[in-house]
Amino acid sequence: MLDERSEADPRTFRTATRGETVPTVPPASTAARETAVDVTALLERGRTLATPVLRAAVDRLAPPMDTVAAYHFGWIDAEGNPADGDGGKAVRPALAVLSAEVTEAAPEVGIPGAVAVELVHNFSLLHDDLMDGDEQRRHRDTVWKVHGPAQAILVGDALMALANEILLELGTVEAGRATRRLTTATRALIDGQAQDISYEHRDRVSVAECLEMEGNKTGALLACACSIGAVLGGADDHTADTLEKYGYHLGLAFQAVDDLLGIWGDPVATGKQTWSDLRQRKKSLPVVAALAAGGQASERLGEILAADAKSSDFENFSEEEFAARAALIEEAGGRDWTAEEARRQHRIALDALDEIRMPDRVRAQFVALADFVVVRKR
Repeated sequence: MLDERSEADPRTFRTATRGETVPTVPPASTAARETAVDVTALLERGRTLATPVLRAAVDRLAPPMDTVAAYHFGWIDAEGNPADGDGGKAVRPALAVLSAEVTEAAPEVGIPGAVAVELVHNFSLLHDDLMDGDEQRRHRDTVWKVHGPAQAILVGDALMALANEILLELGTVEAGRATRRLTTATRALIDGQAQDISYEHRDRVSVAECLEMEGNKTGALLACACSIGAVLGGADDHTADTLEKYGYHLGLAFQAVDDLLGIWGDPVATGKQTWSDLRQRKKSLPVVAALAAGGQASERLGEILAADAKSSDFENFSEEEFAARAALIEEAGGRDWTAEEARRQHRIALDALDEIRMPDRVRAQFVALADFVVVRKR
């Protein structure tokens, strides 16, 4: 039975998005569309404000960790030469800076929060890549592949420590409140990664368990990003908690889209292998929903995945074998259910914005960023 947070039954969505790469948010009369928010500019603002402080933080690291971190962020290549690498979507810095404006503070007030969240996010990426055996991120070899597992671990640990330093150095009551929220989110993120790894070795995972894991692994830190700038700007706990509610459900929508891209995403856009999550035996939402759906395709998928778990030759499977598994997931309804779940979580996130007061311009930008999260190809 599906968890009560997910009103959609995985057996009911089998034709709505067949053939699409990612889910599409249905057109709506939102503030973002009425004011034509430039999401690219919004993301770039967060990146531009956060990057100098982020670079200065990384420069504090002892060699060779400073160089390894610079490679991870795309600032240098594997030989140490300056590079203009893809630093990611920068959604979290954009949200952290924007959240400061909920309190009508200057966006710069949110910069320490933006940097702290980005440091924790990248700590998790460094460790996740190693644990998952991912050799590519953002179209480049991952840190553990280039510099070795030990450096990936050490640099990840250092980035997490730096995140707390950046906030606590402010020396304000608000900084202490922000640090508490960040450390709570970090612990939840680690819990989520532990759950994710453990699920890879289980034949079955419920939809409720999968949503809990993804809420920890992705929702918690995105929730923190949405509140941390507001906290630094002096927001009360009700405002911060409500912004976290928006961010948590946005994180679930974000992860649902990632789960779709992890199976059906274009490797040219994602920078990962074809059928990436299937290769890692991840119990992602499309897989879990398909297994819970019942029916012939669902039963056949369960049999195949159970056999895969015992296979000694899994890593040598052909493209056709992974494609066949993806087809069964789609036939059982896992792809369509996940697309609908992304849309549902998106709606819950937007509804949370109505619970607090903020400038109309800021509200429109939050809506636009939510739309961006569920309509993307990478």
